Amino acid sequence: MNVYDFDNTIYDGDSTRDFYMYCLKKHPSLVRFWPVQAWAFIKYGLKIIDKTRCKEIFYRFFRGLRDPDGTLNDFWDAHIAKIKPFYRDLMRPDDLIISASPDFLLREACRRIGLTSLIASVVDPVTGQYMGVNCYGEEKVRRLREERPDAVIDSFYSDSLSDAPLAAIAQMSFFVRGDKVLPWEDYSG
Repeated sequence: MNVYDFDNTIYDGDSTRDFYMYCLKKHPSLVRFWPVQAWAFIKYGLKIIDKTRCKEIFYRFFRGLRDPDGTLNDFWDAHIAKIKPFYRDLMRPDDLIISASPDFLLREACRRIGLTSLIASVVDPVTGQYMGVNCYGEEKVRRLREERPDAVIDSFYSDSLSDAPLAAIAQMSFFVRGDKVLPWEDYSG
């Protein structure tokens, strides 16, 4: 099985940021969440709150969406073309996406490109509340072992050194920069 990070790996950009910007354009009233979002980023920067709590506060903007499902579908109608060509060439039906992005956001993208295997941060699409820990770094390995204890990663692809724990357990690992796919050790050394 091949395992891929999503944002900036197989998707050209950060899907959560793109979704947020898309929502702001469609629903300008979401700016009302800016003060609490800014305060959360400040508290995170000062190490008063952790990354999961910071994201949870940021995701409060979900509460301002009148039609979350419709907005999500419209977003992917406009953004699914941002799946990178290199991935479309390598894609296999048994691929697994492991991402820190919200599961509800990526599930629709995976469905559209024909994938059924996803491990991501479990976030309520209406409230922005996490149901668990942000799926990041070591948490990705923990979640993989929990959901697929016997999984063997043939090849792993990511754009981030925070994914070193997954790279370490894969038979082969690759670092993705734009459309370039290079051996992991070229970036991790």
